[in-house]
Amino acid sequence: MQQITNHLPTAELQALDAAHHMHPFSTQDDLAESGVRVITAAKGVMLTDSEGEEILDAMAGLWCVNVGYGREELAEVAARQIRELPYYNTFFKTSHTPVIALSAKLAQLAPEGLNKVFYSSSGSEANDTNLRMVRTYWAEKGKPSKQIIISRWNAYHGSSVGSGSLGGMKGIHAQGGLPIPGIEHIDQPNWWAEGGDLSPEEFGLERARQLEAKIDELGEDNVAAFIAEPVQGAGGVIIAPETYWPEVMRICREREILFIADEVICGFGRTGNWFGSQTLDLKPDIVTIAKGLSSGYQPIGGSIVSDEVAAVIGATEFNHGYTYSGHPVACAVALENLRILEEEGIVDRVREDTGPYLKEKFESLTDHPMVGEAKITGMMGSLALTPDKSARAAFAAEAGTIGYMTRERCFANNLVMRHVGDRMIISPPLVITRAEIDLLIDRAWTSLDQGMAAAKEAGLWHSA
Repeated sequence: MQQITNHLPTAELQALDAAHHMHPFSTQDDLAESGVRVITAAKGVMLTDSEGEEILDAMAGLWCVNVGYGREELAEVAARQIRELPYYNTFFKTSHTPVIALSAKLAQLAPEGLNKVFYSSSGSEANDTNLRMVRTYWAEKGKPSKQIIISRWNAYHGSSVGSGSLGGMKGIHAQGGLPIPGIEHIDQPNWWAEGGDLSPEEFGLERARQLEAKIDELGEDNVAAFIAEPVQGAGGVIIAPETYWPEVMRICREREILFIADEVICGFGRTGNWFGSQTLDLKPDIVTIAKGLSSGYQPIGGSIVSDEVAAVIGATEFNHGYTYSGHPVACAVALENLRILEEEGIVDRVREDTGPYLKEKFESLTDHPMVGEAKITGMMGSLALTPDKSARAAFAAEAGTIGYMTRERCFANNLVMRHVGDRMIISPPLVITRAEIDLLIDRAWTSLDQGMAAAKEAGLWHSA
């Protein structure tokens, strides 16, 4: 049996990684020079690296390890399914028990009226599916001109050609000829950075009504759908003002525009309900899922589709799919993951106990001199870093400089806490305990102190 050893010296592992492994969203030369941190094991919310250091993972991997690391039940289910049926496709009039059972469970958990699932292996693939599905839907409805999908700047919907175009990350658009035609963007509802003199309520309405203005500009007969995350995740955990979503829902319904809720991050308990759409009372036509669906233990994603859209798509041959659509091992693991979330009451605990406790502790970080705003819902939150709270000022340094300094201090203090520009973000495993939340906050405060000290030492502690 081929063994993968964790016992090579760290320097040797780093050298092999630099020689042969190309990392996502990384400058390979810089990474090779600094050396990667090699993660060798994990349990609960803690990672272990090749030097034996224990690290609190306040990002749940990439927003995905909802039930925590080291769940033996998921390993056992995967092994059993591999022995029984390791693979079969869902093309050519075939199906299998795991995909049937998972689909039925997802229909039970999803927002009302969404009862069909089209599977992929990731959120990126699922959003590529959505792009084709909404255009096919309108063509079958006799409205083939409804092709354009509207999204938001600073949204993240994946990094493939289609999903990267749907997102609003300008760094992604700068490479590879993105965005593709037929994608338009409006501004994000980030009051802290972009609200100016407007109140949050006024700003929420202004940003929502940009959708209506964009529809008018493009022509309603040309717009197929609006896609958005209930809470922008990779864009910095941007939680819209309370006035935003009701207005967006009104516009979509009045203007005959489909709404795609990208729940890749928000789904499966992250906001204290099974879906962020339930937390915010949204009415999606399609819900994008991945990440927490299997807690990252298997690559699986999908689109949960409304009865209306599914009925129209179901009447024609939808020439779309993936080799691993509804992979039996991934489906079996996802189904067991949902059982754990449900039977252990993890989603309820986030909503009623640990989520409110984390909110209280996380918002206390606004007492730090460098933190101007702490926004949090459920188990996802962000801190806006600023040299001047009263003015909601940005740093004079290039955006992200202070955030990066602070992130590096977090990692040195054995805390995985990401930065997006000059926002610090968290998304811990949903199983995090109160004691572990206390440890997270303690390490975050220490890292903020050190990040501020580094900014001052570098002469960057002043407003733009």
